[in-house]
Amino acid sequence: MTLLGDPTKRRWLAWAALALVFLLVNIHRLSTAVLSEQLTADFGITAAQLGTLHASFFIIYALTQVPSGVLADRYGPRYVGSGGAVVLSVGALGFVASNGYLAAFLSRALIGLGSSVIFVTILRFCANWYRTDEFGTMTGLTAGIAGLGAIFATTPLAVAIDRVGWRPTLTVLGVVGFVAGVLVFLLARKSPTDAGLDPIENVPDQPSVTLQETGTYLRELLADVDQWLLSIVFFAANGTVLTVIGLWGVPYLVVVYDLSVTTASTYTLFGSIGILIGGPAVGWISDRLGRRMVPMIAGLGAFLVALLLVPTLGKPPLPAVAASYFVIGSAIGFVMLSMSIVKEKYPPEASGVATATVNTWGFVGATVLPTAMGVVLDRYQTDDTVAGSVVYTEFGYRVAFAITAAAAGVALLSALTLYVRKRRAGVAKP
Repeated sequence: MTLLGDPTKRRWLAWAALALVFLLVNIHRLSTAVLSEQLTADFGITAAQLGTLHASFFIIYALTQVPSGVLADRYGPRYVGSGGAVVLSVGALGFVASNGYLAAFLSRALIGLGSSVIFVTILRFCANWYRTDEFGTMTGLTAGIAGLGAIFATTPLAVAIDRVGWRPTLTVLGVVGFVAGVLVFLLARKSPTDAGLDPIENVPDQPSVTLQETGTYLRELLADVDQWLLSIVFFAANGTVLTVIGLWGVPYLVVVYDLSVTTASTYTLFGSIGILIGGPAVGWISDRLGRRMVPMIAGLGAFLVALLLVPTLGKPPLPAVAASYFVIGSAIGFVMLSMSIVKEKYPPEASGVATATVNTWGFVGATVLPTAMGVVLDRYQTDDTVAGSVVYTEFGYRVAFAITAAAAGVALLSALTLYVRKRRAGVAKP
């Protein structure tokens, strides 16, 4: 049997094509930390405006998650995944061509629009091509791709920008995006049957869903307390990871420790490695244990402790910062368990819209938190500038990072509440 003719091999090729697009998504959405000085100087913007520019990706991403789930359920990865790759690549080239704040804001929002369909599309693909007891592992592997993208968005991106400039570097990423879109179109299909292949043993059927049925599931989701608790977890935790690793983690080190951007990015690299390791490892462990809630709660507890480091000490030793960033990044694996929980609660045909509903709030968090931190920092700016960028006080960063610690505390409380609800409902191994 050929590589393309064997469904258990074909699924890995298709997943790899989708994963390449998701890799680019994560480079783009986390690139602002490394680009912060150049963007601030080129566009003449404040910390709040930088936070809003970073968040423009996530605003449109959040607003389109439920429609993305509907599209993924109805049309499948071939069209939705390849279309998303093309749109985000057009946005990347538009960002390169921007000569002002408004154009950059709109272009980054376009990147967010194309990116918004990719993660949900991958989850829907995995639901159609992998067994139920493989889904947590595949969700973790996909989160690991986010970590790999986050790694590329730190030191490697900083080095590339330092050598050839940020505009040529992002141009290359745009071109790669078009190539990835073509690969998705050629390789990905809704299901083995849709690809003309034999069904995979023990992979549940994923029937198509009508718009009326989607509306019914949406109303059910909106009335579901468990869904809201999972959404709060995703809002606070996913938003915090993308804010710290994707934006303010680098400027904090540059200002407080007087490091270069390239050197500072090596510390956020630890966070990216945490995403890379934490996603697959937590998903695999959760599948082996057959439990979701206990690993999630343990991970969120460590997440909270790591986020309290800067507000408590202000300028902790750099090795402690590296360890903290690693824990913050690895927490993404625990947070992704919320996707498995909500997916397993609803019928197979609703998996796209169910995961999209929770995923929405993670990117609402990524929209709100960076801007909130920027507003706080603007209240503590000094008269100094570094490379054309405004400098903020150490105390300002302590207050700003306290926002993320508070968010992590809310996430932990929500997870604990859900655990108690499941125990009272008699759910085995919550």
